[in-house]
Amino acid sequence: MRQGQENYKWLIFDGPIDAVWIEDMNSVLDDSMLLCLGNGERIKLNLSIRILFECEDLNHASLATVSRCGIIYVPEETVGWKYYIESFIKSSLNTFDRRAG
Repeated sequence: MRQGQENYKWLIFDGPIDAVWIEDMNSVLDDSMLLCLGNGERIKLNLSIRILFECEDLNHASLATVSRCGIIYVPEETVGWKYYIESFIKSSLNTFDRRAG
């Protein structure tokens, strides 16, 4: 690995945000990066860990949780099949233009 490159490890949480477990994640999401387990054990995460939450809504998340996360809101109507097809056609045309030129 070259200097300046990181080998990140990703934790991906997919599904609804439950009010209880997301509050337990607050200490991981702040500067301490400390995961506190239900049995009292604490695990210090290192800087190579990245966490991604893919959820339907934030109805059960507190303001503290929302403020600790970098939130990207993507409305449902912007991720329909039409946008994938348009993107595929554009990239295919670009590939065709490069081969023809």
